Amino acid sequence: MDSETIQRRRWYILGVLTVSLLVVVLDNTILNVALKTIADPDKGLGATQSQLEWSINSYTLVFAGLLFTFGVLGDRLGRKRVLMGGMAVFALASLASAYAQSPDQLIYARALMGLGGAAVMPQTLSIITNVFEPHERGRAIGIWAGAVGLGVAIGPLTGGVLLAHFWWGSVFLINVPVIAVGVVLMAMLVPESRNPQPGRLDPLGVVLSVIGLVVLSYGIIQGGERGDWLAPAVLGPIFAGAAVLALFVWHEARSDSPAFDVGLFKDARMSAAVASIALCFFAAAGVFFFANFYMQSVRGLTPLESGAMVLPFAVAQLIFSTRSAGMVRRFGAKAVCTVGLLLVAGALASYHFVGIDTPLWILGAIFFVQGAGMANVMPPATESVMSALPREKAGAGSAINNTARQVAVAMGVAVLGSVIASVYRGDLRDDLAALPPDAREAAGESIAGAHAVASRVGGQTLVDHADAAFVHAMHTASVAAAVVAFLGALLVLKWMPGRDAGTQTEALPRASEQETAKV
Repeated sequence: MDSETIQRRRWYILGVLTVSLLVVVLDNTILNVALKTIADPDKGLGATQSQLEWSINSYTLVFAGLLFTFGVLGDRLGRKRVLMGGMAVFALASLASAYAQSPDQLIYARALMGLGGAAVMPQTLSIITNVFEPHERGRAIGIWAGAVGLGVAIGPLTGGVLLAHFWWGSVFLINVPVIAVGVVLMAMLVPESRNPQPGRLDPLGVVLSVIGLVVLSYGIIQGGERGDWLAPAVLGPIFAGAAVLALFVWHEARSDSPAFDVGLFKDARMSAAVASIALCFFAAAGVFFFANFYMQSVRGLTPLESGAMVLPFAVAQLIFSTRSAGMVRRFGAKAVCTVGLLLVAGALASYHFVGIDTPLWILGAIFFVQGAGMANVMPPATESVMSALPREKAGAGSAINNTARQVAVAMGVAVLGSVIASVYRGDLRDDLAALPPDAREAAGESIAGAHAVASRVGGQTLVDHADAAFVHAMHTASVAAAVVAFLGALLVLKWMPGRDAGTQTEALPRASEQETAKV
């Protein structure tokens, strides 16, 4: 495919890539709505709490662990080839998840979905980097980032609609026809591209990255589940994963043909941008986690209604993500990212003022401000990461960007979830002490468990106290999340290059046409 044809089709290519990305991201959030149904022995699989957690964690572990590997493989083997293969695996795994006959089958199928998703996500961004020239790349990445935010927001709504009319497996089955159409369009429209000079393979580096990311992610997940971050089962994997990743960095710095040039982190554009993305998603993911419990358990909204409540976030993403490139041209990436993170911090701090009877429109307004803030962080930060790399290594850069986000999401849910659980149980200590052991464990584990126990024993007082305890815990976690986002703003303000530096860098030649697309 010649460069003229690619340029003529570039926006169609972006559309196909955006839809494929939307399917993967949407699946990450759509499952949360179906968990209660999957736990039902009649309507679902009768999954235990632990099995439900691993249906999510099996995906997260494989996805986070293999993102970097598939980014490197895409640069070497061809990004279109890896993308289409990942989509096919994701479709087959979605089919297996939809018709799983036991919780264990669902867990294994979800792990396979994580493998397919890890192959898809890095390729979408690296293909965009190779298809679009620098003057349009910011706008294209803005649309790409908007798809990420849209997937996060409409996942619960889509899940609620499907569960209202179909069985629980429909939340996975819907992926299959969308992917089938997407693969056909990819074959017709998307050009193949790869690193024309990939160098020698670095199997040791790839293996170290996989082991380090999987073990680190496992430790983070264990910390969230146990609520005890000092337990050996938590600290052991976290320190082991960090040690393996440190060994990976040491090896890459001394390798003649590294899978990833760690020296690129000396570039402030890349290091500050990756850190800002990680801190932003750490804060936001944890807040979305407890916001769903607040809406469904404290306020009594249905899954469909709680999904609709997040629509302002999606609207803000659609409005501001596509305009972020123009804002960067006018004010510079540093100013746009800093203001975006301050908006996110302000929105997160606002949850502190949301109570049991707060009008829901206020929560919707907070979601809108949070979406607007994130829409002005993701695109310029992602463009900063990708512009710090030569086009032929776009897959590795995309993988670093996505890996930082995925690990931050897992850590945000785990850490802030632990804060909520600790404050919630502390406030409810006297009520829990008066319950039988089995009921005490269920009520102390979550607010949904407390409501279920109260419905059996007829204890409205327990419901009132549980709601108040959860709201207090939500306030504490929201302040912690706001502080993290504010630290991200300070980091960007200090280290991300200003408008002049970004402009000068953009003017430099990036790669030849031969490197842009290789048939």
